[in-house]
Amino acid sequence: QVQVDESGGGLVQAGDSLRLSCAASGGTLNKFNKFVMGWFRQAPGKEREFVAAFSWNGYRTYYADSVKGRFTISRDGAKTAVFLQMESLTSGDTAVYHCAAGMGLITSSIRMAAAYNYWGQGTQVTVAS
Repeated sequence: QVQVDESGGGLVQAGDSLRLSCAASGGTLNKFNKFVMGWFRQAPGKEREFVAAFSWNGYRTYYADSVKGRFTISRDGAKTAVFLQMESLTSGDTAVYHCAAGMGLITSSIRMAAAYNYWGQGTQVTVAS
């Protein structure tokens, strides 16, 4: 069973930076090479929305328009982990951030939460204005 764990959330001021980490375990690295690792976020009263994703197969990255140019998703292949570096944070970025892993995703489904198989518990990011 694949397990996904996030860390790195916290309370920051507007304009600050924060780095989230996501570690996947419970499978072989060969299996993870077929995964897409994604970040989603959910603010109070709102639906879960796509933030960014990293495809291990081809090392492609995907971003929501709202974070493009401010957030960067990267990977550490040796540790089967992905990171989300967030810059120039605003109060609009306040949410619970979830990491997710999906196997065999096609490009058109990478931004869809329902396409992912495994989810972490989430880490709270609060940006004070």
